[in-house]
Amino acid sequence: MAASTDERNRILHLVEAGKVTAEEAARLLDTLDSQQDPINESRRKRTVRVRVTNLATNRQKATVTIPVSLIEVGLRLGTRLVPQIRGSALEDLLRASESGATGRLLDLQDLEEGERIEIFAE
Repeated sequence: MAASTDERNRILHLVEAGKVTAEEAARLLDTLDSQQDPINESRRKRTVRVRVTNLATNRQKATVTIPVSLIEVGLRLGTRLVPQIRGSALEDLLRASESGATGRLLDLQDLEEGERIEIFAE
């Protein structure tokens, strides 16, 4: 995470006041910049699971787990296979995953193919 303006200004005021050297200030700024943002860190660890189930047998045909960071690419590719997930439905899924939502994001039944498609954010 980039250091906030207040934190940077505080360090620069310490340099100005002669309480720290420029080298020490550079190390402090580097430390601030290298710290991870807890929200982004938890988002990186989150995954999205797509489960496809056969409606006739109620058996899972496929389960795919991908990191949230790849969800946009995965969903955009998925719209070619499942045209029902286009437009506003796709945008709603993307917003929900980016906002940190968990649980079932989509439950779609394709009666022509006899499949149920579920998308979960974990």
